[in-house]
Amino acid sequence: MTSFHDLGLSSALCEAVKNKKWQEPSAVQQKAIPSVLEGRDVMAIAQTGSGKTGAFLLPILQRLTQEKGKSGFPLALILAPTRELALQIFENVEFFGNSVSKSGALLIGGVSPVHQMKALQSKPDILVATPGRLLDHIRQQNLSLDSIKYLVLDEADRMLDMGFWPDIKKILSHCSQKRQSLLFSATLSDDIHLLSQSLLRKPLLIEINANRDAASVNQTFFQVPTSEKALFLRDLIVDNGLEQVLVFTREKASAAKLAAHLKKDGFTVDALHGDKTQAQRIRILEAFKNHSLRVLVATDLASRGLDIKALPVVINYELPADPHDYIHRIGRTGRAGSAGLAYSLVGEKDFYRFQAIGSLLKKRPDLETPEKFKAYFETLQSREQKQRESDDQKSFKKSVRDRKSKACRPPRKDFKKNSPDRDNKSSIQKDSFEYLMPDF
Repeated sequence: MTSFHDLGLSSALCEAVKNKKWQEPSAVQQKAIPSVLEGRDVMAIAQTGSGKTGAFLLPILQRLTQEKGKSGFPLALILAPTRELALQIFENVEFFGNSVSKSGALLIGGVSPVHQMKALQSKPDILVATPGRLLDHIRQQNLSLDSIKYLVLDEADRMLDMGFWPDIKKILSHCSQKRQSLLFSATLSDDIHLLSQSLLRKPLLIEINANRDAASVNQTFFQVPTSEKALFLRDLIVDNGLEQVLVFTREKASAAKLAAHLKKDGFTVDALHGDKTQAQRIRILEAFKNHSLRVLVATDLASRGLDIKALPVVINYELPADPHDYIHRIGRTGRAGSAGLAYSLVGEKDFYRFQAIGSLLKKRPDLETPEKFKAYFETLQSREQKQRESDDQKSFKKSVRDRKSKACRPPRKDFKKNSPDRDNKSSIQKDSFEYLMPDF
């Protein structure tokens, strides 16, 4: 059995790992840590909850201890897409950094920049930041990134989804070219490939249980009318005796509305979304972790960066717009090899989202229709079938009319096959390589 010591980590870090109660290195840690220690650029693709933070943080801390002298400037920069994930990473920086006398600073929105400026004045070794707040400090000349030797992009796919690429480009322009770069992502897409080409030098690709791995989570899909979802959710929680439930919605308004509905039903519940301040988010998360809240209703803001040990169940009240977010949502349960449970409610207009999830999982999950809703969906399907038949009949009649009209039309004269207009149109290659490739 491989141990953290076998991977080349120092005794001080191994002792800290033991105190953290990490029993043995995860698969991504086993492959990434030795490569990072060797100084290689790494692109690691692994599912949420697979131990990616330890995979980049532990070897970076060890390399920092080998640096000669103290530069007085930060040597490592870790970028995260959300405040919650950045905060989680920073907590690990503080915990493991203490064991090797290395310090960190957290730069995120939603908190006073004055306190962050004081943290920067203490000359931290590691910066953990979200892109927007980091750029604010750069513009105000509160810090320099010239000395950065280790750069990490965590949840890089999420950063691209959230439109952070322009900010990332600006940040990279301030960093030294002589650096070791690490890119961690839950998905491997064309955009991630392109990002890696611009960021990494001769990288090692590590792929562990990529984005389709949900084997540790028992997934159940219920077909439920949208108007009945709130009541069905209540009964689902009560009938199954669920005591700690993370519920996902797509929008802030629906999260707030659902939380208010559940509160009227007697649940201890709160909503977590983008309109909450950072202080409110931290308070809500802590209340959920210590079981002061039975139900937490969250948008996809919380689908990454939430670290809740042994979370038993996740419920998708609304299916996500992006099927990849489904993987990240259910990744909050079934972590570290433990079994998890995920329920999803599929409404009348959600079937295409349900199909997209099935395509991503490379199998179509079973869709259960509770007995009391069967008549509703059978009637709905019958109505839709009749509408399709009507549409098909109209389309057929139109095609017949078009063919008759074309047959009666006199032939066109003086048609120039090689006319200048025709040549110009054919020369426009809309699907050319340059068009498809984003300008990185």
